[in-house]
Amino acid sequence: MTAEKWVSAARGTGHDAERYRSSARANADSLGAVEPATVSILLTCHNRRERTLACLESLSGNTVPGVMVDVRLVDDASDDGTVEAVASTYPDVEITRGSGDLYWGGGMRLAFRRAVPENPDYLLWLNDDVVLERGALERLLVTYAMLCAEGQPRSIVAGSTCDPQTGATTYGAVRRTSRLRRMAFAQIAPTDAPQSCDTMNGNVVLIPRSVYSVVGNVDERFTHAMGDFDYGLRARSAGCQVFLAPGHVGTCSDNPRSGTYRDTTASRSERLRRVASPKGLPFAEWAALCRRHGGRLWPALALSPYVRMMARRRPR
Repeated sequence: MTAEKWVSAARGTGHDAERYRSSARANADSLGAVEPATVSILLTCHNRRERTLACLESLSGNTVPGVMVDVRLVDDASDDGTVEAVASTYPDVEITRGSGDLYWGGGMRLAFRRAVPENPDYLLWLNDDVVLERGALERLLVTYAMLCAEGQPRSIVAGSTCDPQTGATTYGAVRRTSRLRRMAFAQIAPTDAPQSCDTMNGNVVLIPRSVYSVVGNVDERFTHAMGDFDYGLRARSAGCQVFLAPGHVGTCSDNPRSGTYRDTTASRSERLRRVASPKGLPFAEWAALCRRHGGRLWPALALSPYVRMMARRRPR
């Protein structure tokens, strides 16, 4: 299967597919064949049995001719029957049991270490609360082929998700909003064409071998949050690119603010307790992210959300 065929098979990319099809034809010889392509899907979960099963079920609508898929699931010590349900319903899924303190970062690092020895053509990060649209995997692969046709083979392709009730974009990719405040990002709304961006959420992310062989794994210093943003920013620093695929590729509800450090109805002391938790904004991890990617003003940027919190202002 050539890159030309990938583009001609595009779904959901509208008139833009025609524009890229001619480019793919012109560059097909240099791109070479992508068949057989292998995709290793990486997930981590903890006590979300029904959501995890729904996510895995959505993969059944994402078979692509010529593409071999394997699923690597890290279960971080769930006690709600997730492992048993997945093993019974999806016996081909490889399940690795975690210690209970892996969180997103540790779970994805472990899944990466399980997958990479097989040298897959692509890794697909997938949050277990995402329900993929039918054809989502193909759209991500088509987008990557489009980028290859335009001379961008070292590109990450992020997919946008939307709220299942409102249709509003929830996760996807972001761009910096200020040259000075380099840790301020705004979400990008998907269009009918690939869009360049600075980094991405880790909900649905296609990473080709040309990128993961350079960037490596999710950084060990990030426990739960921030590891995805860091990965995209590191990829950019290494000369790779990050793009947002056309349209929405699935549904995923936004995480509620209630019960988190962003909940401005909580007391200051409670918010400080929450912000220091692994699922909050731990200072050492946030400062490391700012130091690596925030430029000369990184110390001020590192302190900024905590100062705003002490002033009872909502962190941006």
